[in-house]
Amino acid sequence: MRRKIQESSKTAAGPSKDRRSSGPGRLLIAVYGVFALSATARAAFQILTKFDEAPLAYSLTAFAAAVYLLATVSLARAGRKWYRVSVAAVSVELMGVLGVGFLGVFDAAAFPNETMWSGFGSGYAYIPLILPLLGLGWLYRNRPGKG
Repeated sequence: MRRKIQESSKTAAGPSKDRRSSGPGRLLIAVYGVFALSATARAAFQILTKFDEAPLAYSLTAFAAAVYLLATVSLARAGRKWYRVSVAAVSVELMGVLGVGFLGVFDAAAFPNETMWSGFGSGYAYIPLILPLLGLGWLYRNRPGKG
């Protein structure tokens, strides 16, 4: 009887939560949380004080803030649904960093003012470029149904 209770509690809580949000996963969630706060504060300031200077750039920073917030929440949650949301959010982040980074290199006039992802995240020590790579690697290693 005791063994059945232990087994059912493992499946009810889901081992994916323990794997994804423990150990290095906690650090990953914390970094995403810091970036969510940072991007939100930056976007709010830029939009409230100088939105007319570069509306696209500042809107992209607000979008980045939303992506970071979604990634933070979804990485901290258990279950297949949240796993898929995490993969989507982190993938969108990677595409955003690469897209804005390449666009900035080939058409500097496209972003007269910097976004969170300008220069592949150079204003943030390239963490916006490295973070989704680490996140996708972590998610792959801790995917649902894996061993």
